[in-house]
Amino acid sequence: MNEIIFFGQNYAPKLFKNETNKIRKPIQFKFENENENQIKQISSGYFGIIFLFKNGKAIEYLNEKDSNPNPSEIQIENIQKVTVGAHNEAILTIEGNVFAKGEDINPNNPKEFINISSLIEDTNDRIIQDVVSGYNSIYLLTSNHNVYGIGSNEYGQLGFDSETLKETQKPILIMKNISKIFSGNSSLHAFLLNSNQELFGCGWNDYGKLGLGESRKEIIVKKVTQIQNIPKGKILDIQCGYTHSIMLIEDENENEKENPKRKLYSCGHWKYNGFGKNEFDDTYEFTEIKSSLFENDDDILDFSVGYVHTLILTSNSKLIGFGHNGFGELGTGDTEDQSIPIQIELPKLRFNEEISNYHVFCGYNSTIIYFSSPFSNLEEDLIKLFRRKEFCNISFKTENGEIIEAHKLILKYRLKDENQIEKLQEIISNKSIKESNQIFEMIYSNNSKINPKLYSEIKEIINLNEKIEETIKRIYLNENENEKDFIIERKEKQYKFPKLILIMRSELYRGMFLSVTEDTSNKVTDYSELSNKSFQIFEYWIYSNQIKEGIQITQEIINEIKIGIDYFQLNQTNPNLFDLLINKFNNQNQN
Repeated sequence: MNEIIFFGQNYAPKLFKNETNKIRKPIQFKFENENENQIKQISSGYFGIIFLFKNGKAIEYLNEKDSNPNPSEIQIENIQKVTVGAHNEAILTIEGNVFAKGEDINPNNPKEFINISSLIEDTNDRIIQDVVSGYNSIYLLTSNHNVYGIGSNEYGQLGFDSETLKETQKPILIMKNISKIFSGNSSLHAFLLNSNQELFGCGWNDYGKLGLGESRKEIIVKKVTQIQNIPKGKILDIQCGYTHSIMLIEDENENEKENPKRKLYSCGHWKYNGFGKNEFDDTYEFTEIKSSLFENDDDILDFSVGYVHTLILTSNSKLIGFGHNGFGELGTGDTEDQSIPIQIELPKLRFNEEISNYHVFCGYNSTIIYFSSPFSNLEEDLIKLFRRKEFCNISFKTENGEIIEAHKLILKYRLKDENQIEKLQEIISNKSIKESNQIFEMIYSNNSKINPKLYSEIKEIINLNEKIEETIKRIYLNENENEKDFIIERKEKQYKFPKLILIMRSELYRGMFLSVTEDTSNKVTDYSELSNKSFQIFEYWIYSNQIKEGIQITQEIINEIKIGIDYFQLNQTNPNLFDLLINKFNNQNQN
């Protein structure tokens, strides 16, 4: 079940119940799809709206002017991310491919998806890590941390002299050694961030929206240029509108026991940058947006920038907005623009009372708020298990004497040391059952967004920066065999695995162990088709998501692993096991 709250210009009347063109106050409804799969992401622009689901499938509603306003399923598998501009759409798959369509991508057939990542001349750069759509350009970040651009370069948004390169139908290298890319569905400019927190920008700089300062007022910045005097702190996100840019900074915090504060900074058009300044008083450097609506104990959970409006969700369940409102995209009930942040009244959330589990997305002249679980599939499986008593072996007592059970194996490796279990019990003893559940969710997932205030209490006892995959690898390297509770038998030899690990890595075992009707506690799998070397690769991958060193890859091993992946229904990541084996095999033969 998926909840959506919508307001603003309605480009999809078939989706939003044939409401009027201007929806001035938030409307709320349940979004249903055939598979009842949970929404992972929504992206919207003038081109249309795409809904991405957690099963890797997506549907799109094109602009109402299109001849077919009904939704259609996108015929691409294993979708990881979707992004929509004014004149384009782009799809990133788990395998690292990007498919795109649009007038500036494929002018001969703008409604047909083509694989633009395969057009990159350097074959080593064809695995894509992230993709972002601009107004009429698309930016690709490769696994080698190089950025390519494709589409329109009329305003220098691809970082080249626009007089010599106005557009391109193949990806052109913009810059190397970049960790993040930022643009927007109505943006003619872009930002690039490297691992040293050095920020670069290019494109249309009218109103000062590149943040280059008073001395840099040229309308078009044709080449990638470093942004000076950026705010202190860690840049988490930048979102670009048509006339302004908004930056989210994690403030430098001298007190390590407190969660670092998140702050918003803005530059650009005087009317839409959130400062409420006088006419023609544009802001040419990123400057903090200050408002009484941002209280001392309030934090920024999510924000989004549309054509000329901005929406923000805070940890105290506030929806705050400013900017253009001519289509009702601020949800205030009128069409008056707002030059300073105002609070917007939200309807009661139907399916989940925690605002932290919602996301806000600004389309071209519209706003969408939707429920989406903050967890990855691995984290969701851990949380499902921690609620099933048959897989739990350690108990904690809440403030009301209620018992909550958990997994000692995971806690052993998620906490800094075993002595912290007593500290965790002390914290739980002062919490409600709901707060206790949230604490375990944050320990398993390391996701502070679930409840930032509670997270500040547990951050001293957990491994803050370790991902679930890293925890699982440590279990493989260190865990005593007696702690492993499931046997895979092959060729009269037994291999022990924790059920938790198999559930997170294999659809086969997920279905087996999470079944509510069948007792699988004593089942043994007999699988003898893998050779010893292939099984070693399989076993190491299950835990570490990496290929075990020191094994010579042969075509026979590749064929066996392909069968094993299919048999175990192995959950793959980007890049996946099969692709890595092929690459390693090819490299061996070249040497």
